[in-house]
Amino acid sequence: MSKTLKIGIIGCGGIANGKHLPSLAKQKRAEIIAFCDIIQERAEEAAEKYGAEGSQVYSDYRQLLENKDIEVVHVCTPNDSHSEITVAALEAGKHVLCEKPMAKTAEQAREMLDAANRTGKKLSIAYQNRYRDDSLYLKQLVEQGELGEIYLGKAIALRRRAVPTWGVFLDEEKQGGGPLIDIGTHALDLTLWLMDNYKPKSVLGSTFHKLGDRKNAANAFGPWNPDEFKVEDSAFGFITMQNGATIVLESSWALNVVEFGEAKTLLCGTEGGADMQDGLRINGEKNSRLFDTKIDLDAGGVAFYSGETENEADREARLWIESILDDKELLVKPEQALVVTEILEAIYESARTGKAVYFD
Repeated sequence: MSKTLKIGIIGCGGIANGKHLPSLAKQKRAEIIAFCDIIQERAEEAAEKYGAEGSQVYSDYRQLLENKDIEVVHVCTPNDSHSEITVAALEAGKHVLCEKPMAKTAEQAREMLDAANRTGKKLSIAYQNRYRDDSLYLKQLVEQGELGEIYLGKAIALRRRAVPTWGVFLDEEKQGGGPLIDIGTHALDLTLWLMDNYKPKSVLGSTFHKLGDRKNAANAFGPWNPDEFKVEDSAFGFITMQNGATIVLESSWALNVVEFGEAKTLLCGTEGGADMQDGLRINGEKNSRLFDTKIDLDAGGVAFYSGETENEADREARLWIESILDDKELLVKPEQALVVTEILEAIYESARTGKAVYFD
């Protein structure tokens, strides 16, 4: 007999309203019964739009966690509170889907993983780009050996001028950084997952604050306030893995480039390569000739659900719910997300000290 999961949302801002709530509302096996935000009006508005009948509203997440009817919690708050809220939710007996990045620091991320292991509750991190059609198709090719041994990856998260000017994105204390921890984390997660390589050896990093002081700057979201811009505007990492594979990470909110793109990867293997610069392209050599192929992802054969196409957010919500109700394996494991946070932290440390960071 099917069961309906009862979900509580902590943090009812942009990411909750832009992704989590609309996708959860489409899931027949879930209902949202509790909403929490430090600005109670935001929680009330979300409850009115997405809440089940009789849903509750809170301004303190601790009170929400006392609700024994809630089985699952989505943490959609700034980075500095991810660990505190997630650990408390796990210890309260809830499964947790936490927004990316896993935490502001690696130590906080380890506390989250320890809590999940200690309580036996499921914990996943919302790296939704793994759930895209092109990502899932490329993962299949990699697992089938089409690229051979992948020894070079490029994680791309470049914006020419798209600095987020709302919320706490420019606040280093609450976020832990700028584009590296915001969008670079998506590109790095995607690349590590596709390479299936989670054993870093060393990291070299550089961060820059070169454009953030400009007034009336061109920007997709309107000019930013230079006085509030406390984080880097671009960051780069050179990551060497234990098996010798190398990953180059590029991230920016503001960078003078013509070619840009977010949450993209480039992979080079012994049998072939792949990139996402112009759709999903596969390249290689056959019969002494080079070839490249652009995959038509609109032609069918990719993951569909009930005869309808899903976007990555909807697929993330569905597979997360199935992982709990049907005890299926998590697509995003907390152990993997921890490595992402450890590498991001190492890039920041390397940029600060001017030295390479080595992993034990």
